[in-house]
Amino acid sequence: MEDYLKQAIEIVKAQASVRNMNEDEITSMIRALTQSIRGVAEGVAPIVDTEPAVDPKNAIREKSVICCECGKSFKVLTKRHLATHGLTPEEYREKFGYKKGTSLVAKSLARDRRKTMQGMKLWEKRKKAVKTPA
Repeated sequence: MEDYLKQAIEIVKAQASVRNMNEDEITSMIRALTQSIRGVAEGVAPIVDTEPAVDPKNAIREKSVICCECGKSFKVLTKRHLATHGLTPEEYREKFGYKKGTSLVAKSLARDRRKTMQGMKLWEKRKKAVKTPA
């Protein structure tokens, strides 16, 4: 068991040196790799983890969104990334218990976008355009 754990830690160290990883990502990746390495060494089929990589309640954070499928961190969880897991945004929300309109964007980014849109006041420009006959 200890050898499998050491191998998994070395792989995760290499991954963490290439990109930023939070504590949840590191521990879940070590756990999954240890099981997979042990399975390969013992000739057993790898165990498929059906649990989400991160608790969905804690996945949408201030500066990032963690994909509950793979545990990777993003600012925006895009359709393109979800497609790699065979999911649409709607299916992803349903699978992990999010409400229908939940934004899959980091909280700080959503707040910045909201401020920008409020500053543009497009609704006022639209009213002016409708009032002036062409």
